[in-house]
Amino acid sequence: MLKQLIAVWLVVAAAIAITAAVIPSVEIDGGVLGLLWVALLFGLVNAVIGPVLRFISIPLNVITFGLFALVVNAALLGITAGLTDYLDVGGFFSAVLAAIVISAVTAVLVFAVDRLLTTREPEPA
Repeated sequence: MLKQLIAVWLVVAAAIAITAAVIPSVEIDGGVLGLLWVALLFGLVNAVIGPVLRFISIPLNVITFGLFALVVNAALLGITAGLTDYLDVGGFFSAVLAAIVISAVTAVLVFAVDRLLTTREPEPA
């Protein structure tokens, strides 16, 4: 359990680092420790505030066929940037683009890490 939690934390940190490298208006200060702090804070914001925002936005998600979830993820990223000096997101459209990149990279990396961490038992002969 703890190994998976640390793995996901590092995956989110890597996704944020890749996003900061790809999108010019997203900046991470403080080096690796700043990046790890931003990933931890982003995870906490997603865990605490995320469910409330997702619940409130259900009608808009239904109307937009789920596309409003990108706005919710961008808002969570903006809240994270507002809580720390280590993360700077340029504006609304930069936050939406960053949320898309973070979601995509996290999904791919979590899938890959899960495949690596899952121990497979040999099939009986």
